[in-house]
Amino acid sequence: MPDSAETPSRRSRTIVDQLARSEIYRDFKRAFQDATGLPLDLRAVGASDLPHRGGQNGSSFCALMAESDQGCSACLQLRQKAEEAAGLEPRTLECFAGLWDSAVPVRVGENLIAFLQTGQILLHKPTRQEFSGVARQLIQWGVETDLKRVEEAYFQTRVLTRPQYESILRLLSIFALHLATLSNQLVVREEMSESPQIARARVFINEHQEEDLTLSEVARAVSMSAFYFCKMFRQATGLTFTDYLARIRVEKVKSMLLNPHKRVSEAAFAAGFQSLSQFNRVFRKVAGEAPSMYRERIHRTEAA
Repeated sequence: MPDSAETPSRRSRTIVDQLARSEIYRDFKRAFQDATGLPLDLRAVGASDLPHRGGQNGSSFCALMAESDQGCSACLQLRQKAEEAAGLEPRTLECFAGLWDSAVPVRVGENLIAFLQTGQILLHKPTRQEFSGVARQLIQWGVETDLKRVEEAYFQTRVLTRPQYESILRLLSIFALHLATLSNQLVVREEMSESPQIARARVFINEHQEEDLTLSEVARAVSMSAFYFCKMFRQATGLTFTDYLARIRVEKVKSMLLNPHKRVSEAAFAAGFQSLSQFNRVFRKVAGEAPSMYRERIHRTEAA
């Protein structure tokens, strides 16, 4: 394995860092927070810090809970349970105090790399009786805090109706699909300097992806031996030529399947796949699901 090769977990963290710095994510986060009044974080799988801590629109009640070891532990356990339950769909869980948090998965192929996280809301107006139960739990845990401050913060918690919150989660699910596409593009196009020959190779592949393209053809097009091109291309992209071409073609298919009238087989052959069995195998590997399921899901999400 080349020295430049990354482990899957390290590559995932790199992609999540790039997504978090991307203009599309930063613009969406600002608009989402301004429009909904809710916090939003993009967190890598396995991140150990608490979501929304010190961020815009975070719950003051949750911030007070995070100041104690017991409250912090309860929040971390809730987040972990939400992440473990999330597969292709968002998962929402209720904490001991009745607040709801949600995790919307972001995937690259079969790999779950991150979550869009929001929440810290109540689905009904809080009552004095409910806060009495929260206070008893804190006393039982031995949490040393100013219960008057906690009570004030609790009753300032954002309240949404269930339909409102479900609509917000659908919005995040749609955006997660866009982030997944951007993630695949980041895998295909590493943000790093590369030789002019590799840059020309990328252009050549993009222009001829629908053909029965071989490594030798691309190498000849950029005046390199097949052996040397194979080595340099892997070092520059972190992918083999075959995997790179597969991702390019899958992204083309995903783009065409945005048209609900486009047949899967038609999109596959138009993108350069030579057989449906090869296409189904590659698409599932790259996108993490069958092409028919992918098309059904994106149009179901958009219609919801």
